[in-house]
Amino acid sequence: MVKKLIVRLWRLVNGSLQWRILWLRHAKFTVGVTGVVRDADGNVLLLKHRFWPVGRQWGLPTGCANSSETFEDTVCREVREETGLKVRVGELVRLKSGYKLRLEVAYEAEFVGGTLEIDDFEILEARWFAPDELPEEMQESHRLLIHRGRL
Repeated sequence: MVKKLIVRLWRLVNGSLQWRILWLRHAKFTVGVTGVVRDADGNVLLLKHRFWPVGRQWGLPTGCANSSETFEDTVCREVREETGLKVRVGELVRLKSGYKLRLEVAYEAEFVGGTLEIDDFEILEARWFAPDELPEEMQESHRLLIHRGRL
């Protein structure tokens, strides 16, 4: 009897109100989006991030998705904001949950143009590296993304 009443009420509230109820009821997540940016020679773009832990500051371009932004658009925006470069987003290479209110997403991306100009508030340095010559002070999870399928 109670289940039937709940179903009946749910159907009465309509689409947009249903979404608002769901939004209020469920956890909110931050979505971290990473781009594995490669140039035509297969080199990978790495950034030395100012706010990352000392000894692990080198990593891929990364940032949080904005509301109503696709994850692919997040990769393009973050790379452009942090480096001034333009990229074309390719294949999804990682989707991982299980963190407290955080989801991790990573895509392959291809460098398509622009001049390297770093955002010196967030980024200390940006360089292209051959996949077999990555810096030691690098996020291990990003090293694995670069070498995925080749380890």
